Amino acid sequence: MSQLQAVQRELTQFIRDPERCAGPQGIEARRLTIYRDLFFNNIHGFLSNGFPVCRSLYSDDDWDAMVRDFMIQHQCSSPYFLKIAEEFLEYLGSQRSATDIDPPFLLELAHYEWVELALDVADDDLPPASELSDDMLSSCFHVSPLAWPLAYHFPVHLISCQHRPSEAGAEPTYIVVYRNRADSVQFLEINAVTARLLALLAGDAAQDGREVLLAIAAELGLDSESVLSFGRDILAQLVSLDILIIAEP
Repeated sequence: MSQLQAVQRELTQFIRDPERCAGPQGIEARRLTIYRDLFFNNIHGFLSNGFPVCRSLYSDDDWDAMVRDFMIQHQCSSPYFLKIAEEFLEYLGSQRSATDIDPPFLLELAHYEWVELALDVADDDLPPASELSDDMLSSCFHVSPLAWPLAYHFPVHLISCQHRPSEAGAEPTYIVVYRNRADSVQFLEINAVTARLLALLAGDAAQDGREVLLAIAAELGLDSESVLSFGRDILAQLVSLDILIIAEP
């Protein structure tokens, strides 16, 4: 290791963990402090803005300590600043160990907030909107690349400082987070049947609406006509929200 590499390593260690690492000798303490604070404040600000609900659940000291622990414990694999949120999510899932102060829903809530950020910066574009068919059951559909169906143990979309569930719900919470053609990130809470509909419509190949709904009716042992009637309206709603895309004939 060259002298320059040794200095760079010592500087990096100091920036990550200034309480335990003194930093390279020969560099003015004032300059080291500037580097330390610059990196910390940038990462702190990005995480606070990217995970606002998570941030609101912690005191200033506890959040500062979490950001510092992230810098110490986690080795980021990407040099891109926008990837910090994804790296933070990985840290929470594999390296975070402060179970005495972390709520049980922290990882799910952080994932939900990360999804909103990821969709906001995603490069995918949607095709021009299609006119709704008089009979939605005669059309083929696929899920928008900017629509992510998700399932959580906790109602992450309802969590706030005033609402902190201590236990997971009896049933999963199904949510679609999506970016519409106005480039606005939104969410829609759905039920298990609609979640199954979206799962069957996932993939590159467009699926026939009628056939998918009949498959769901068979799976659940429900009356096919009732499912088709209900499903027709659901398909129209999901298309209007830009969650589903009608395939071109």
